[in-house]
Amino acid sequence: MGTMRLMLSCSELGLGHVSRLLPLGKKLEERGHDLFFFSGGKAYELLRKEFKHVYPCTPVAWYENSAGIVTSASLINILFPLPYFNHEKGKFEIKNSSGMETIHRYYDLRRHIRKIKPDLIVADGDIHALRLASRWNVRSVYITNVIRPSYSFAAVLSPGERLVERYVKQCTKIIIPDNPPPYTISEYNLGDLESVGISEKVEFVGSFLDTTYTPGVEEHIFVPISGPYGTRAKLMQTVLPLSEQSETKSVISLGIPGEKVTMKRGNCEIHTWLSTQERQEYMKNALLVIFSGGHMSCFETIKYAKPSICIPTQPEQMGNAAKLQKLKCSVTVKNKREMKAALQKIERERQVFKRSVMALNAFSSRFKGLKQAVEIIESVIK
Repeated sequence: MGTMRLMLSCSELGLGHVSRLLPLGKKLEERGHDLFFFSGGKAYELLRKEFKHVYPCTPVAWYENSAGIVTSASLINILFPLPYFNHEKGKFEIKNSSGMETIHRYYDLRRHIRKIKPDLIVADGDIHALRLASRWNVRSVYITNVIRPSYSFAAVLSPGERLVERYVKQCTKIIIPDNPPPYTISEYNLGDLESVGISEKVEFVGSFLDTTYTPGVEEHIFVPISGPYGTRAKLMQTVLPLSEQSETKSVISLGIPGEKVTMKRGNCEIHTWLSTQERQEYMKNALLVIFSGGHMSCFETIKYAKPSICIPTQPEQMGNAAKLQKLKCSVTVKNKREMKAALQKIERERQVFKRSVMALNAFSSRFKGLKQAVEIIESVIK
C-alpha cells in the first residue's frame, strides 16, 4: 500500500503507553510511513531518542502524593491549581489545574495539524488526540486497555468517563493490546463493550510484547518500578524495608530515565534505570516479580511465567491485579504486613502459581498483537 502520514500521540502517565508506541512506531517506520509523534514528560524524551519528528505537548496528570492518586484532590484540581511536593526536586511546586492542562495539550496537538495533514491519528491512551480527530474530521485509531473501569473507580468520576466515551465512539477502530476473553487482563477496566456501544469496532489483538515463553534461572526477587511518583513511592515504601532484611537477593529498578546509578542496601540492589535488555534479563531470571499492576508489566510477568505480587495505587492497576489474582497468577497487597503474608503464600503454593502462569503464557503467546495492530492501522486507510 502507499505511504501514510500518521500522527501518533500517547499519554505520559507511567511508561506503559510509550512502551507500546515505541515498537509500533518502529514497525510502521519499517513499512515506509511518515510518522509524527506527540507526548510529554519522560515519554517525550524516550520518543525523541528513537524518532525524527517528535513534538512536546503539555502533560495531563491526576493529583497524587506518596500514597498514590488522591481522588478528592484530583477533583478539586480540575478547576484549581494545587501545591504539591516534588520529591525528585526536593521542593514544593504548584500543579496547574488539570482543566488548564487539558486545554494546553489540545492546542499543542492542534498547532501542527495543518502542517502535518495526517491521513490518520493514532492515539494510545490520549483522549485529547481523539477530540482533535473528531473536530478536524480525521480518521482515528485508539489503542487502550481502559474504557469503562469498574474496579475501585469512584462513582463521582462517571460523568467524566461518559464524556471520554463520546470521543471513543467516534474512532474508526479500537485496538485492545490484550488477550481476548476469558483471559483479558484488563477485563475490569474495559467494562461491557456492548453497553458502551463500541463492540463492533473493538479488536483484541494480544499484547504488543512478544509473549513467547523464555525460561531463566530463579535467583532473585525483581521489583520493576515505573509510573507516576505516587506509584513509585508506594512501591518503595512497601518493598524496600522487607528487601533489605530478606535472605533472598532483591533487584529494584526505579524507572527514572537518565544517568544510571546503582547502589546496594543490605541484600538489595537498586538501579535508577535499566535498559530494555537489562530489564528483560532480570525479569527472566527472577524467582518472583513485585510490581504495581501496570498493563505492560502484567504481560512481562506472563512472558517469563513468573508468579507475582501486585501493589496497585490507582483503579486501573487494581483491576489488572484483581484479574491476575483471579487467574491464580498473582497476589494483591496493600501494605507491608500483607506483603509479608503474600511472600509466604507464594512460597508455600509455588507450584500452583507456576502452573497457572504457564497456562496463561500458553494462551497469550498465540497472539501477535504488534503485527495485527499494524495491519488494522493500514486497513483503515485502504
